[in-house]
Amino acid sequence: MVFILAALEGQAHVWGQLRIPGSLVVSTNAASTAANILTNESLFRFSLALSVLAVAFNVARTAVSYVLFRPVGRTVVLLTAFFGLTAVALQAASILFELPILSVLKNGKDFGAFNADQLQSLALLLLKWNGQAGNVYLTFFGFCCMLTGYVVYKSTFLPRILGVLLALAGVGYSTYLWPPLANYLYPYNLALGVGELLLGLWLLVFGVNVERWKEQARATREFESQPLA
Repeated sequence: MVFILAALEGQAHVWGQLRIPGSLVVSTNAASTAANILTNESLFRFSLALSVLAVAFNVARTAVSYVLFRPVGRTVVLLTAFFGLTAVALQAASILFELPILSVLKNGKDFGAFNADQLQSLALLLLKWNGQAGNVYLTFFGFCCMLTGYVVYKSTFLPRILGVLLALAGVGYSTYLWPPLANYLYPYNLALGVGELLLGLWLLVFGVNVERWKEQARATREFESQPLA
């Protein structure tokens, strides 16, 4: 389930926020960008729909991950979920920059405050803000991956190497905290994301060691039920 949700979220986000918009945007030419969007309006709307679906899949993945890793310890798993939901909120916020673009390009003249060139520049500016918000999302998602990697490493029901690889994937994503560094390291920083893929494949093919999961859940409940000294 986690692997399926991760795969769906990843593909929806990549196509909705990166590949489709990237095929329409000309970063140095607002007029060409506007023309591409208006000519391919259905494709642009499809990218928006994919972006919304990515947020929904991300919420579901965060919830399923919390249940799966809850036996490792309440505090660290809650912290992981917090970073995960923060990343989801940032992912959703980035979409807000794209929502008004069609209205700006198609109906902006009705307000009379801007001419066509200004409206096209505003649309391109919103798209660039969307990209910057996406970088912040990737940063927090990277922090979430590093914490999840630690949780996997501390668990007794998954191979520890998967936790190490997932943490390294998080390090790669978190380089977007400083975009010039991320661009310098690209594509090697994103190649580290293979750790996320390997964890998902392991869960899909082998799952978790159910007996060890139950044992760790029981031990965690007993530890958390003890009164504080």
